[in-house]
Amino acid sequence: MWLLLAFTSAFLLGFYDVFKKKSLKENAVLPVLFLNTLFSSLIFVPFILLSAVGKDWITHSIFYVPIEGWEVHKFVLLKSAIVLSSWIFGYFAMKHLPLTIVGPINATRPVMVLVGALLVFGERLNLYQWIGVLMAIVSFFLLSRSGKKEGIDFKHNRWVFFLVLASVMGAISGLYDKYLMKQFDPMLIQSWYNVYQLFIMGTVLLFLWWPKRKETTPFRWDWSIVLISVFLAAADFVYFYALSYEDSMISIVSMVRRSSVIVSFIFGAIFFREKNLKSKAIDLILVLIGMIFLYLGSK
Repeated sequence: MWLLLAFTSAFLLGFYDVFKKKSLKENAVLPVLFLNTLFSSLIFVPFILLSAVGKDWITHSIFYVPIEGWEVHKFVLLKSAIVLSSWIFGYFAMKHLPLTIVGPINATRPVMVLVGALLVFGERLNLYQWIGVLMAIVSFFLLSRSGKKEGIDFKHNRWVFFLVLASVMGAISGLYDKYLMKQFDPMLIQSWYNVYQLFIMGTVLLFLWWPKRKETTPFRWDWSIVLISVFLAAADFVYFYALSYEDSMISIVSMVRRSSVIVSFIFGAIFFREKNLKSKAIDLILVLIGMIFLYLGSK
């Protein structure tokens, strides 16, 4: 069941990336990210309030948010800081790089999660799973070759560096998620980490973007900003419940989630008219083959 949930989360994440790319086109990054945290919080605040007043229908549902003290919330606050760091780097990279480059690079993120899972949680992979991981590693090196055709030098491009930093922080977040899901309620984590992100991002917006807003790319409203939050909230909801299963493996869940690249790649090719699709498609095929081996290894 947890593997099916992981694939569902991946599908939703693909649309999240597409709407993120659309909203960032010729737009200010930090206000878009702030609005993402705002709308995500608005989705979950009603569940927090209804749970607090003890409504019967929500108390016995999967949407119930337990009431906990600082001894629990400090872990959620740390989660918020880690995710927001990843998002800030990732949003800037998404704005300046083709979606058909960003997707496959993000698809290699689980390799870092794998190393951490092996070291921290003692997870072990079988032959099929190792083949899937190796496919993802090979695809990253092939992708760097495809990027050069568009003038993107992976070694000297700061947006690629930002994307790598976002991936590192995302991998740390993934490992931390596994720990949190074994200790605390999934709905508690998702609800409150969105709220904490809103306050953190609000502070960043107020002190970093607002004073220099007239010197940088201006902000423009786009309805796709709302859809970023909707698809992210749905993807994370399914993801957290996948990790709450006792036999779930973060190394596999993280890898499967990166199959979201299929959706983002298709939209990048059709709607954003991106280039060098043939060579990038080879990289994508390797990622997909890797997903198949991971699935076979997890049956």
